[in-house]
Amino acid sequence: MKLLVAFFHTQWLLLATAAAGVPFHEYVLAPTARVVSPVSLYQTGGNVENAAALITANTTEAECNQSTTFTGNGSYVTFDFGKNIAGRVSFQVDAVSGSSDSIGFTFSESSMYISAEHCDAVTDGIFDLPQWFNDTVPGHYEAGHDFQRGAFRYLTIVHNTTGTMRLSNVTVYWTTSPEMQDPAAYTGYFHSDSEKLNRVWYAGAYTNQICSADPTRGVALGAPVAGWYYNYTISNGTSVLLDGGKRDRVVWPGDIAISGPSIFVSTNSLEPVRNALDSLFLYQEMDGRLPAAGYPLAQLFAWSFTYHCHTLNDAYDYFMFTGDTLYLASLWDQYTLGIHYLLQFVDSSGLANVTSTSDWGRSGMSGHNIEANSILCYTLRNAVKLATIMNDTRETSNWEALAVGISTAANVVLWDDSVSLYRDNDTIANGSSAPSYPQDGNAWAVIAGIATGTRAVAVSDALKARWVRPYGAPAVEAGQTISPFTTGFELQAHYLAGHSDYAVDLMEFMWADYMLDDPRMTNSTFIEGFATDGTPLYPVYDYDPRVSHAHGWSTAPTSMLTFYAGGLTMTSAAGQTWKVAPALGGLQTVQTRYETPLGAFVTDWTNNTRGLSGIFITPNSTTGEINIPLASGARKLVLEGPGGSDEVDLNGLSVAIVTGLQGGKYSITIT
Repeated sequence: MKLLVAFFHTQWLLLATAAAGVPFHEYVLAPTARVVSPVSLYQTGGNVENAAALITANTTEAECNQSTTFTGNGSYVTFDFGKNIAGRVSFQVDAVSGSSDSIGFTFSESSMYISAEHCDAVTDGIFDLPQWFNDTVPGHYEAGHDFQRGAFRYLTIVHNTTGTMRLSNVTVYWTTSPEMQDPAAYTGYFHSDSEKLNRVWYAGAYTNQICSADPTRGVALGAPVAGWYYNYTISNGTSVLLDGGKRDRVVWPGDIAISGPSIFVSTNSLEPVRNALDSLFLYQEMDGRLPAAGYPLAQLFAWSFTYHCHTLNDAYDYFMFTGDTLYLASLWDQYTLGIHYLLQFVDSSGLANVTSTSDWGRSGMSGHNIEANSILCYTLRNAVKLATIMNDTRETSNWEALAVGISTAANVVLWDDSVSLYRDNDTIANGSSAPSYPQDGNAWAVIAGIATGTRAVAVSDALKARWVRPYGAPAVEAGQTISPFTTGFELQAHYLAGHSDYAVDLMEFMWADYMLDDPRMTNSTFIEGFATDGTPLYPVYDYDPRVSHAHGWSTAPTSMLTFYAGGLTMTSAAGQTWKVAPALGGLQTVQTRYETPLGAFVTDWTNNTRGLSGIFITPNSTTGEINIPLASGARKLVLEGPGGSDEVDLNGLSVAIVTGLQGGKYSITIT
């Protein structure tokens, strides 16, 4: 190895690296068995006897042999599963006094919409009606596959006739992540001294499991409120990655940009991601346009410049996670066709002049837009990397030049030094009101490398200055909205700007304190979006009950904490090469693990008054480097690993760099 800066000795720590022995299992929210029961009684109404008999986990042996009795019209009981779940209801009718008794079930993710009369909503303008089982007689009942509910925490059972009915054994078959034999068998983990962030990481992982579903049970949009169902086939395969559990139950490429990496570092169950990608490329137009969404919306929604880019970047991410060159080769002609389609929009300014107004829900998408151009710049740089892998470099010099041109032009045309942010487009004057300086575009400018050095730091500072405590970071380009989707990109921008403490702070108060612990949330999965005053409504929509409380695009902290706080990132496919650069952001301890086909990538860091110390483990067949910014006063560095031990004086240095490392187990200490 080539030592440019050194470390000193620390004691080896023992880490579990086999998937079967992954620690911190107590944080995993997914069940190990797919039949789940309510954990507590929330409320009752009317004449209900022995409601506790239906809480399997909390009942005595005697109660397990008893029924819950509903007498009279409108008697009901609401149960709490303690977390968002998904699936098909089943129950046993033990006795019925009438000849045409009916029993109904309503579902709600949030406590705000608990009702014996209706569910929350999957479409605009009206609540979903109960799921009824009519003319019941004694026996076992189970909802059909079409009538699984995609996400709910609260289940209300209501009796709507004058007689009496006795029920027992009410359960839900947990239908999500059907590709996983054991939904709780994670290959990755995260743990730190922040209990808030520990919960956030696992809630993100679980949210994406709720959003991975049987592809024959897609699409909530347009479902009838009476007899709602999920029955569209939206992709091939066993499982597909949706935007949300309850709705839309559609493939959206922008969402995958966040949910895909978070799945990779947690469950590493990537079949839903690949099937989602296939469903998008299937509907590519002859001219290269990629759809804004998967089937059946692919030909219904207007084309989106940004979501076209997201599809290409999702393919790049999948290759990075898997190293699957055969799959990349199968998409290569379509991928390059998609790149070519984008290039026609770059005009003499050096920027893309965007004609599509469709995006994630924001307003003002058009012209020389900073978000669209930043994502295009990022896409082109990814395309150059993939072209090298495919040994197809005929156009890489042009792509590189266009990316450089976008970066140069954006900094000349769109940067406003008076507010240290990029304007949304070049029709906006310097010093305009806040909506003219979007969260999405400024975050993406840092991610794409358009804003670097002190300019990236300035963007990070300016975005932080707009936070709305105690709720989150506003997406001013979408009105009074806080979007966990765009804030996920802001998190990455803070890390890249060297402000890991900003990222930690934002995740703790936005994702943990509000998105998990607010009593209107599910305490397990992440809401799609909400208002800047903390109201759990999404200003982009007209109807609050349809807001999804399990949305994969809200799960960025799961991958951010692994890659940036843990600091072990892949610099080539499957981690064949890697970089170590932990950014604890004020955390005292961080432990991470994820897997690729090459093996496990593990870190264990401790940061205290004596300095940074820890270990990292990478597969033996890989190579990598260390690149760690140094705190003031750092004096000495020691590195111990397969090549032996090295020590170097750090005085006067700002970054610790070690290159040429072989894969294996290393101990490092900086003091």
